[in-house]
Amino acid sequence: MNKTFYQFLMTQRNPGSTNPIAEFANNAFYDQSFPKQLDAFEPLSKYLEENASYLPNMEIFDDVWKMYEESM
Repeated sequence: MNKTFYQFLMTQRNPGSTNPIAEFANNAFYDQSFPKQLDAFEPLSKYLEENASYLPNMEIFDDVWKMYEESM
């Protein structure tokens, strides 16, 4: 069974890290509105652009998305 993007992102969590990907994962964990069931790029990208003030730039999402695709 394939993981959703959120499930993959949670594998990148590291509460003590200053790595941008870990910070993204840590903040997404606390985002109660994060679309946890999505596994498609466009709706996730749209959600993050409109709602994720904790994500300093979309390049971080793009990098994690590539990692997510490679893990499938």
